[in-house]
Amino acid sequence: MTKDWKTRTQLVHEGSRRSQYGEMAEAIFLTQGFVYETAESAEARFVKTGEDEFIYARYGNPTTRMFEERIAAIEGTEDAFATASGMAAVNGALVSMLRAGDHVVAARALFGSCLYILEEVLGRYGVEVSFVDGADLDQWRAAVRPGTKAVFFESISNPTLEVIDIAAVAEIAHAAGALVIVDNVFATPVFSKAVEQGADVVVYSTTKHIDGQGRALGGVICGTVEFIRKVVEPYMKHTGGSMSPFTSWIMLNGMVTLDLRCRAMAEGAEKIAAALQGDARLSRVIHPGLASHPQHELAARQLKRGGTMVAFDIAGGKEAAFRFLNALEIIKISNNLGDAKSIATHPATTTHQRLPDEQKAHLGITPGLIRLSVGLEDPDDLIADLMAALSAI
Repeated sequence: MTKDWKTRTQLVHEGSRRSQYGEMAEAIFLTQGFVYETAESAEARFVKTGEDEFIYARYGNPTTRMFEERIAAIEGTEDAFATASGMAAVNGALVSMLRAGDHVVAARALFGSCLYILEEVLGRYGVEVSFVDGADLDQWRAAVRPGTKAVFFESISNPTLEVIDIAAVAEIAHAAGALVIVDNVFATPVFSKAVEQGADVVVYSTTKHIDGQGRALGGVICGTVEFIRKVVEPYMKHTGGSMSPFTSWIMLNGMVTLDLRCRAMAEGAEKIAAALQGDARLSRVIHPGLASHPQHELAARQLKRGGTMVAFDIAGGKEAAFRFLNALEIIKISNNLGDAKSIATHPATTTHQRLPDEQKAHLGITPGLIRLSVGLEDPDDLIADLMAALSAI
């Protein structure tokens, strides 16, 4: 495929393979294994797998390879490895490269499961992890030291939408020889080119915008051929975290409309944030596109749009937040995001409930905080739904 294609063309065609039947739609290769013509060819394939040669579905699959090549193309990386879930991608990117005694620096503002991997899993195996406030570059400078193996952060944090300066953190990390691993889910591959700004490895939960229709779990790790095939692949194929062919087919079909969906959702998020800002029932409204956002100027430089997420704090706390959630009609209560359907989440009692109260307070996860993932519904209908629910508090 040609790299001269624009993003929307790549999202439709990149990585496509056709069988001898010349099918138009990407084929699902639902097989766990592959047949070899001779014992000699089986031996040769286990020594070195050639282009479009496969051994076992846990190692690779034609449908999955199409998805990996397509997302690597739009992400601007040499290669990618598709995983069973977003957390399999985060775990695989970190654990595959780390050993006991290694040091990692991570932003504090992370999804709860990411924190579990950093605090519990890596700590259990002797990896030292230092946490910093992601927007404070001085804290990164103080924490990164010679011998630090990796830094990890969400380019837009979950759930308070803090924007991290990828280029600046990458400069600090690379000076110490550390790898920069970025969870880019909230920014999306449509609005962010993290590798161009200094990231070495980019991970996604493809469950979110890439599928974007609430159908399947998935994840992907994007990086150099060296990192993906010599570090990530051996770990993932032996520990069983690879993506299924059926899920890969779902993700391929989701990517066809990814650009169109993300742009419509981002436009809706901007309209909703503007409509909510200044409402007396809210103590704050958070969206990177608002001038009131602490990193608004950085977001304007680093992102093509402010993204599909809005967060806001209901002044009445948890009780008022619950009344608000229960009064919604169009917007659904769930803990997913990046879906065609708009979703409202109460992070303090769901996605981040395991955090101690003092840590929630430090991160701005208040009892009244609502995380809104804006879907494809008409923004005017969503605004009306939000205003009616606010009237119920």
